[in-house]
Amino acid sequence: MRINALSLKALGISQKVEETGLTFQENATLKATEYYSISNIPTLADDSGLIVDALKGAPGIRSARYAGENATDQQNRDKLLYEMTNIPLHMRKAAFVCAIAVIVLPNKIKVFQGRVNGSIASGETGAMGFGYDSIFIPNDEQRTMAQLTDLEKIKISHRGIALRKTSNWLRNSRILEEG
Repeated sequence: MRINALSLKALGISQKVEETGLTFQENATLKATEYYSISNIPTLADDSGLIVDALKGAPGIRSARYAGENATDQQNRDKLLYEMTNIPLHMRKAAFVCAIAVIVLPNKIKVFQGRVNGSIASGETGAMGFGYDSIFIPNDEQRTMAQLTDLEKIKISHRGIALRKTSNWLRNSRILEEG
C-alpha cells in the first residue's frame, strides 16, 4: 500500500487550530479533527513536547510557548535551564512525548504515542536538531539529541516511534480500503 502525504500548505489550508487540550493526545486529536473537517481526506496530526519530572511535567503541552507565546527555542531552553539550576543531575528525569492522531473516516480516530526517556543536561551541547534537543540526553546515551545524527535520532526519537506505530497500523489494517 502506498500513501501520498500532503501538507496543509499543499492543500491550501492556512488555518491554525487552537491547542486547547490538556494532553498531547487531545491536542493532536483537535488538530486532526479540524483539518479532516476542512479537507475531507484522511488526516494525520501530531502534538509533542518535553515533560520534566522535577518541574511537575512542565513544559509539557506548552513546550513551544514555555517562555511566552512568541518565545524562541533559545528562550525556552534558557528558561528551562534556569528553573533546573538547583536540581541535582540524578533528579533531572525527563521525556520527549509525541502523540499522532489519525482520522480516516468521521468518528474513526486512532492515536499513537511515542516516548523517549532521558534527562536534562546542565547546559547546552550539540548543534543538530531544534527545540530542547541540545539539553536532552536520552537514556543509555552520553550525548544530547542535538549531537546525534539524523539516522541515530529517528531510531530512538519520540516522533520516530510514533510514526512507526502509525505506519505499522496503516500497513496492517484495512482501514484505508474500507473508505
